[in-house]
Parts: sequence; structure tokens; C-alpha cells
Amino acid sequence: MRTRLLPAFLCLVLSCLESIAQVSLRDAVTDELLQSPPPESWLSWRGGPDAWGYSPLDQINRDNVDELRLVWSWAMDDTGSGEAAPLVHDGIIFLPNPRGVIQALDAKTGDLLWEYRPGLTAVADEANPITADELGDSAMSATAYAGVGRGVQKNIALFSDRIFAATENASIIALDANDGTLIWEQRVADPALGYHYTAGPIVANGVLVTGITGCTRYKDDVCFITGHNPDTGEELWRTSTVARPGEPGGDSWGDLPLRFRAGGDAWVAGSYDAETNLVYWGTAQAKPWARVVRRTDGAALYTNSTLALDPDTGDMVWYYQHLPGESHDMDEVFENVLINIDGNRSLFKIGKLGILWQINRETGEYIHATDLGYQNIVDLDPDTGNVRYRDGMIPRIGEQLNMCPSTSGFKSWRAMSYAPELSLLYIPMTLNCELATFGPVEQVLGGGGEGPVRRINIPHPDAGDDLGEILAVSIPDGEVKWRYRSRPTVNTATLTTGGGLVFAGDWDRYVYALDAATGEKLWQTRVTTSAQGFPISYAVDGKQYIAIPAATSGASWASMVPRDLSPELSRPRNGNSLHVFALPD
Repeated sequence: MRTRLLPAFLCLVLSCLESIAQVSLRDAVTDELLQSPPPESWLSWRGGPDAWGYSPLDQINRDNVDELRLVWSWAMDDTGSGEAAPLVHDGIIFLPNPRGVIQALDAKTGDLLWEYRPGLTAVADEANPITADELGDSAMSATAYAGVGRGVQKNIALFSDRIFAATENASIIALDANDGTLIWEQRVADPALGYHYTAGPIVANGVLVTGITGCTRYKDDVCFITGHNPDTGEELWRTSTVARPGEPGGDSWGDLPLRFRAGGDAWVAGSYDAETNLVYWGTAQAKPWARVVRRTDGAALYTNSTLALDPDTGDMVWYYQHLPGESHDMDEVFENVLINIDGNRSLFKIGKLGILWQINRETGEYIHATDLGYQNIVDLDPDTGNVRYRDGMIPRIGEQLNMCPSTSGFKSWRAMSYAPELSLLYIPMTLNCELATFGPVEQVLGGGGEGPVRRINIPHPDAGDDLGEILAVSIPDGEVKWRYRSRPTVNTATLTTGGGLVFAGDWDRYVYALDAATGEKLWQTRVTTSAQGFPISYAVDGKQYIAIPAATSGASWASMVPRDLSPELSRPRNGNSLHVFALPD
């Protein structure tokens, strides 16, 4: 597949913008640096390749966190859903905005250094651009499908002196991290078929690995994860996340032809273990959601699974399917947290049902699972990890089902974090249920979709007046050590630090710090709109900072659930931004 650069004529039509400033990274980001990131940096979307969401910095701690002050803020683009996971290197924040915009900010002052805007920013090799005839229909890539998805851009990747991103137009791009110019753009799939990206690449053994989404509609193709050469964008391998007819696992879809095997979106970025040389990626549920609607009652591999892939070849070394034949939109696609427990190289995962899984990440073998006790859909056998649908809980077309959680889940893309000093995971939850009535879809090419489902949100019977919860869960036993609850939904990932703190934020604009050992709230303030995205911590010139995004949209936790179940609360409809806090000098 050819690498396609944005053509010069398109830049001229759209009035190309030059970079505001050029910076010079002191250190190129290597594989070794990604594996052992300096404490002052934040080089991967969850801090490191193990997805802990943890910073060892301890200048801000339990004793002084109540002195935190806002030191600068930055207004981000408001057109699209904000779910930003910033990166930090050499005192520079690289900030993903909605709709493919990426900005570089001085991490100490908040000054803009450069920004990249699709279709507007200059191409690195303007001296030898490809022509419109050479480009063909990809000239439309920057504009024609701009409405695909919601413009979500969760994470970006940093490697060598380049920034890598995956676009809502089903392409992967490389930018010069020093000035933001576009180096290459690689079309991966056809956005006219619904394909797009919401999560960006990770780097594993020098390979860019990225998972596609937009797999709801029936077509003669399925979802996939790809590996790319970071120098050129060349596709090195492609691994399907749905088993094709005649391939291993293909019979788990019954006799459905390829075009009616939908789902398996890989819409949250993965993790990487250099010692096993395996990439771990989650896949979403089969589509349509209800098995009666998609007309198969088999396991529907490799949906709702954790996949272990060789980053050099794309070979699937093992898979673990958490919910075979899932039938309620109960994703298990989320972050994979890699922790060694008593010499056991483990992977921890929690999906919408609120079941915490522990898997051996070398072999894919089941170790342990804990049902946190809120769901009413399945029974879990903790000895084997097998799940079985409870009587009467498999959806039937046109019959109302009282299910907990709702289709938005107890857990979502708001990632959990880990505190190694306490061996605790901190899991952001939303406590809600749903009266769901699943409807039929016509099985035709181009049809399909998610449901439909007529949805009535209701509070969880054990939640009282609270929708939001952060659970501190010990590993490996899965014991709940404390619960922090709030009326609004918890709307960010959690962040843990060496100062014994957990940072998070909610739909009602509050951001706060909890004592990691007890759950006591030690500090809070308010931001422009809902706290939303992935908080991080970093240091510049020996000073520690906490950066917390705020944003609008963000799927059910940030729209339908608050509107229906906490109508007395309100938030501004714009205000995507980044807020940076530090102790006073």
C-alpha cells in the first residue's frame, strides 16, 4: 500500500499554516526510553508500556496537595469529543485535540510551540509533493469524510523525533515532533465503509501498532490491528479481530458469511511487554449487540477478547475471550494493565460488567477473576473463569430486559491506574442500569449496526443518589479496600503518583485528589467543563505538575446518563481545555 502525502494544491486551497515555532528535542525517544521512561516524562498514553497510569513523582504528596494551584491552562478545539491523553518529553506537552489537531506546548508555561491541523499544516517535503493524479481519490482524505465518528483522538505516540497519530479518516500520520510538519500519511482502510480511528498507535519493538474501529456495518471485510514501519508508514502486517470463514475460530460464527460478521473494534490502545515481546490489545463486542439479532449463538471469535500479538509479524500468540457470544454490549476492549505478582507475569483487565480479570500474559491462561458485585447478567465461576448467562437474561427481540449495567457499562474508556506501593488498582465506575428492548435489523450489505435498542436509564439499586464511584481494589485477591462515591459520574481516567495520591475528575467540573490508602478527599477545584480524559503528571526543572483535561461529549457517561439520572446538574456545552496545577514556589 502506497504512502500518500497531503498534496501541495490542497494546502494552497486551504491556506497552509506554518508552524508557530520550531523546537529541538534534546533526546530522541528510543525503544529503551519507552521501556524505562524518566520520572519527569510521560512517554506513553498511560505513562509507560505497562499502562499503570502511575507517576513516581512525589513532590506533591498527601501533606501538601491541598496547596495545589492552577499555574496555566490551555483552550483546546471544541469541535468534536475530547478524550485527550497528553504526552510529555523534554519539557514539551504533545496534546491531541478532537478532529486530528495536535499541539505542542511549553510544559512549564503553556505557550504554544506549534500545532498540526489536518489539511492546513505544511507537508515536510514541499519540494517534491505528489500530484493530484498520483494521489487519486485520497485527495479527499482530509475533507470528504470529516464527519466520520465523533472526531475522537484519544492518544498519540512518540518515537524517535516523530509524533504518530491515527485519524478519523482511517489513516495513520507521522509528524516532525520539532515543528509539527507532516512527514507521511498512510491510508489504512476506506472511511466510506465506516472505518475510522479513535485510539492512536503504540510503539512495540520499533513497530507502530494500531487498532481500527468503525466495524458496525455489514461489509465484505472485518476489523483488524495493523503494524507499520515508523519511517515510511508501510504496512507490515494486518491481523483480523474477527475470525473469517475457513480460518481458525471461523466456525464460532456458525455459517454466517464474512459480510455479516461485524464488530471486534479495537478502539482503545494496547500495552507492550518487551520481555515477552508481545502486544496486548482488547477487542469489542460482536455487532449487532444481541445474538438473536446477529443470528448466531456461538462464541463469535475474536470479539470481547484480549489478544496477544507478536509486534514483528502480527501473529496471534494467544487470545482470551472474556465473554463468549456476548449479547448486551458488554465491552471488554479496555486498557490492559501489566503487573508482576509473585513472579507471575499477569495482565489485569476490567470491562463493562465490572469483572476484574487476571490473565497470565505469557500464556493467556486464566488465573483469577473477581466480580465486583454490581452486575446481574452473568454468573462467574471463579475457579475456571467461565461465565454463564443467568436465566432470562439473554435478550429477545421486542422484550424489555432489566439489566445492570446499562449499555454504557460500569467501566468504560476511563482507564484504571495502579499504585505499586500499595498493590491497589483504582477503577473509575458509573453505577447505572437500563430497561433495554432490543430490536431487529435487516441482514443486508451496508446494514447491521449496533442494535437497535430502546433504552431507559435507571439508577443502580445499590447506588443511592450517587452515579460515580472510584474503587480501590487490592491485587491479586480482588478485595475492595475503599469506595469513593459522588453524585456526578466519574469522567476521567485515574492517575496515581508516588506521593500517595489518586487524581480524577467528574462530570460536574470537579477535579480532586484522594488519599491512595484511604480514599479521603484531600483537595479539589473546578475546571471549565466536565473533567474528561487522561490526567498525567510530569516535572520540569525539578518542579512537579499535574495536568488534567476537560472536555465535552464523551459517550453515554458524559451525555445520556447524567441527563437522565442527575438532571439537576449542568455543565457548559463547550470548554475543551487542559488545566495544569503545581505547588506554589
